[in-house]
Amino acid sequence: MIGVTLCMALMQAQGPPPGDWRSTGGDLALTRYSPLDKITTANVAQLKPVWSFSTGSLRGHEGNPLVAAGTMYVHTPYPNQVFALDLTKPGAPVRWRYHAPSPTAGAAARSAAAYPAMPTGCCDVGSRGLAMHDSGKLYVPLLSGELAALDAATGKEIWRVRNADWRAGATLASAPLVAGDLVIVGMSGAENGVRGYLTAYDAATGRLVWRGYSTGPDSDVLMDGPGNAAYASHQRRELGTSTWNGLAWQKGGGTTSGWLSYDPALRLVYHGTDQPAPANPALRTGDNKWTSSILARDVTTGKVRWAVQLTPHDQWGFGAANENILVDIPIKGNPTKALVHFDRNGFAYTIDRQSGRVLVAEKYGPANWTSQLDLGSMVPAVESRFAAPAAADTTADICPASIGTKFLQPAAFSPLTSLFYVPLNNLCMDLIFLPNAAAPVARMKPGPGRNRGRFIAWNAETATIAWEHREPIAVAGGALATAGGLVFYGTLDGWLKAVDQKSGSVLWSFKTGSGIIGNPISFQGPDGGQYIAIVSGVGGWWGLGANGAFPDLASFTNQGGTLMVFGL
Repeated sequence: MIGVTLCMALMQAQGPPPGDWRSTGGDLALTRYSPLDKITTANVAQLKPVWSFSTGSLRGHEGNPLVAAGTMYVHTPYPNQVFALDLTKPGAPVRWRYHAPSPTAGAAARSAAAYPAMPTGCCDVGSRGLAMHDSGKLYVPLLSGELAALDAATGKEIWRVRNADWRAGATLASAPLVAGDLVIVGMSGAENGVRGYLTAYDAATGRLVWRGYSTGPDSDVLMDGPGNAAYASHQRRELGTSTWNGLAWQKGGGTTSGWLSYDPALRLVYHGTDQPAPANPALRTGDNKWTSSILARDVTTGKVRWAVQLTPHDQWGFGAANENILVDIPIKGNPTKALVHFDRNGFAYTIDRQSGRVLVAEKYGPANWTSQLDLGSMVPAVESRFAAPAAADTTADICPASIGTKFLQPAAFSPLTSLFYVPLNNLCMDLIFLPNAAAPVARMKPGPGRNRGRFIAWNAETATIAWEHREPIAVAGGALATAGGLVFYGTLDGWLKAVDQKSGSVLWSFKTGSGIIGNPISFQGPDGGQYIAIVSGVGGWWGLGANGAFPDLASFTNQGGTLMVFGL
């Protein structure tokens, strides 16, 4: 362990090597780009498995491993575990293993009617990843709502704090973000009518530094001015309460289950918020701010610098928790500090990440819920047949489905092409509304063309698709771009593919043992070679059938939880 501790100390002093993968998105901007270039378009056909590791879990494996100082850190779904694998030895044996403490300790003393038997989310029991601090601390989100800090060298727990209460329907599935000496984390449970928030803790001690809510008074949201000076609908005070009926905001959803990004120069943390609650829109009037929104918060205080709501009064359960990728690119000929967001509602947004003004918003998939999106007001015009569902009615053929044109499978950006590589669903839905029901019944189905997945290369400057692959089933795994000119992505039926960034040509593919809902990474091994790693293990919303969208999933893939590493 002395060697690992020494390596951690060197990283703290010198910065991480370019061959490590130390945060869930590869960098704080969530570009999911690797500067490694030994695996190229010319030799990727020679890529082959070099070793594998079974996690022992058959639930959904989201997120991706981290790599630092010759060690790979692999997490599992609930019951949450972390494995540290020694990359310096053949076969990468386990260096240490962390078992999260059971959240049900003392459960016999509780009322079985009042509390669930175990923590669970709407869509399986997955975890989207880990985070690492330069001091050698590893942060582990536990589905029970706790955040644990481990010694990365030994696996010993340093501190553990309660971030959410699973007994009230709030869980912790999202990956934390390390920003300086803070560790920032969201929470889940909008579908259970909990109230969302984002929290920053002292990275060393676990002390709570700030917490900003998604709904409620400005003082709770940490908003001390207009939400966004560019839009009239965002400028009044106390919109987190006045755009709700009565006290509905207290159980209004807007949880923070997605990815977090950070701009150290602007000192802003960017996050999306989930859909409002309850799911039945007839039970909550108004825009329901700040659900289904993107917020930029000051990293030191948590105060909102700007906010923009993408789907006011979200009737379809889209939310806006998908990743916000930070890139400096020209927009309409002007150099721009941009934030690019592929929303579940079917629109791709390019936003000035300093001011919060939306510069571009165009459809990147079927989206018939709105006839147009006015950039001047950011108030979408809802199609009349979807505008006011009856108390007992069926609204048919809504596109996209509530799982979105893209769910939480993250996109990647390549500076080689200035293109974004985006894994997509192609699903629409019928919604069945019942009188006074808290949620409609959703029935998802294939979208136009009947294929249920897509993978596209998106030009954010022109808001156009450079090339596209149609997949028979959802591209449920994230994307990875590399300096070798390649993009890797995984499909729900278990294929890991490598394509040419420029042309989209498939150059290599490998069928893993289970459906992929996790994200590939690239790292440099102790031998200097470049490797690709992915965890396959079907689950999540997709693995549960996605409300009828994948009734044939068992014919495509099987359960599993296996880390696979590929090299030349």
